[in-house]
Amino acid sequence: MGEKLEHKTAIITGSAQGIGAATAKALAKEGARIVLVDMQACETTKREIQEINPETEVLIFNIDIKERENVESVVRETAEAFGSVDVLVNNAGTCSRLDLKHMTDAMWFRDIETNLRGTFLFCQSVIYPYMEKQGSGKIINISSISGIMGGPISGAKGEDGQSGRSGPAYAASKGGVIALTKRIAKEVGELGIHCNCVAPGPVETAITKGMNYKLDQPIKRMGTPEDIAEAVVYLAGSGSDYVTGEVLKVCGGAAIG
Repeated sequence: MGEKLEHKTAIITGSAQGIGAATAKALAKEGARIVLVDMQACETTKREIQEINPETEVLIFNIDIKERENVESVVRETAEAFGSVDVLVNNAGTCSRLDLKHMTDAMWFRDIETNLRGTFLFCQSVIYPYMEKQGSGKIINISSISGIMGGPISGAKGEDGQSGRSGPAYAASKGGVIALTKRIAKEVGELGIHCNCVAPGPVETAITKGMNYKLDQPIKRMGTPEDIAEAVVYLAGSGSDYVTGEVLKVCGGAAIG
């Protein structure tokens, strides 16, 4: 069992499954106290964490991260329970696969509000006043190579505009997460707070289930949630103390410039 994050508190959104669950378990292995945030039930993630280490303290919040009151409540109750908020992982997200022609207002706003607004709300609520008062903190926002590349080239589309790849709303929201990460890093570095971004490529999760990826990249396999989790552990720990405002691509080389 690691000790890199012993006595640290980590909030992970979208932690019921996939990348969020893997990240929560990886941070717990390093000794962190864990706060699971998701609209779905997180009891399975909690059980798996405590199978790794029965002494790990775990809180669960089932909320909609698009609502400010919900987010502020999670952060406040976390600080009251554990005394600090040291690591924030903004992972929760949605992915519409409609192309531009068929994109609806509802699908556009769902991705923008969840992926970008949810990240903004948690960053703001965690930094001010909690990390600011501590004089320290690590924020890791989960973007996507779609936010860098505008999304991979789409496969065959049905008549309803479903492309089998992430759509323009997803790409725009994840590109916004990258820009937001860089802007926050510039503002809070002097406060002792680091803000970085992980941009996964194709990863085996519920979102990508059934999708046919060509994997035309140097490392010819799908990524795993654990691949992304290890990148988060690096950015959450002291090994990244001179790193901020960066976008770490974990994509098997799919987004090599």
